[in-house]
Amino acid sequence: MKLYLCGLLTLVLGSTAISQEPTIKVEVEIVNILCSVRNKAGGLVGNLNKEDFTLFENGQKQEIKYFTRETNLPLTIGLLVDVSRSQERLIETEKQASYQFFSEVLRPQDQAFLISFGEEAELLQDYTNSRRLLQRALDRLRENGPPPQMHPGPVPTVYNPRGTILFDAVYLAAHDQLKDQVGRKVLILITDGVDQGSRYKVADAIKAAQLADAIIYGIYYVDPGAYGGFFTPGNGDLKRMAEETGGRVLKVDRKHTLHDVFQEIQDEMRSQYAIGYTPTNPARDGSFRKIDIKLRDKDLRVQARKGYYAVPAGSE
Repeated sequence: MKLYLCGLLTLVLGSTAISQEPTIKVEVEIVNILCSVRNKAGGLVGNLNKEDFTLFENGQKQEIKYFTRETNLPLTIGLLVDVSRSQERLIETEKQASYQFFSEVLRPQDQAFLISFGEEAELLQDYTNSRRLLQRALDRLRENGPPPQMHPGPVPTVYNPRGTILFDAVYLAAHDQLKDQVGRKVLILITDGVDQGSRYKVADAIKAAQLADAIIYGIYYVDPGAYGGFFTPGNGDLKRMAEETGGRVLKVDRKHTLHDVFQEIQDEMRSQYAIGYTPTNPARDGSFRKIDIKLRDKDLRVQARKGYYAVPAGSE
């Protein structure tokens, strides 16, 4: 099933597990934030209480009404795999590590979907909890794209064809797949961070993820040989998408394998805090509200999305 940008395709979604627990979806009165906390050494801190957090929206202190740790909220994972030519020699490793990750992280109430992206984005597997279906979809990952450009530009031309539509893939995964889901929502991107020819901008991809309340984790995985061995693409856009939505970028290298990186993401998702509050500004005017979370212990740092859009219920 292909996802095309010319007239956004309405996807037939699988059934979603129903839970009576609070969700992290932004509703009319409650804003919910997922966050992780780390110490100076980078280790996860999972034993904090509500009193350890202070939350501000647009500079105004907010009362935290709901607080849980080690949340058991349903989890929806969207795995987006870069299959452009620059990733061709990495795909087999990605298949194996991704399947192991799904096998370890998915619980009965969780779901996952798989999208590949190169010259186009393709939904290889819609919502499922089946390891067998996910394995079958991973086996279908194939290289799709022209040779990598040394210095790709943002607009496709005869010399710069569409090759890696990273921003488009994120936008479609957030807007078409995740926007109407409940529970925890995560997009994991395996890519070298290059976007070549997307019709959407990085800001559009970020906004779509924020509207869907989705956290983005970027797995920065580069094959230097694909760029002639002397050029390594930057990951600035990947980092921006992750940090603006409450995630982060993890790099695969000789010391940290793809399996190691997946394990770090898994550990982080199991150590999240869920914070809910009723904004002192009740207007649903579509504006972006900045969120700032401070900790009582100044030696700790919090990782959370930068804000949310105060849109009316049922709108984009």
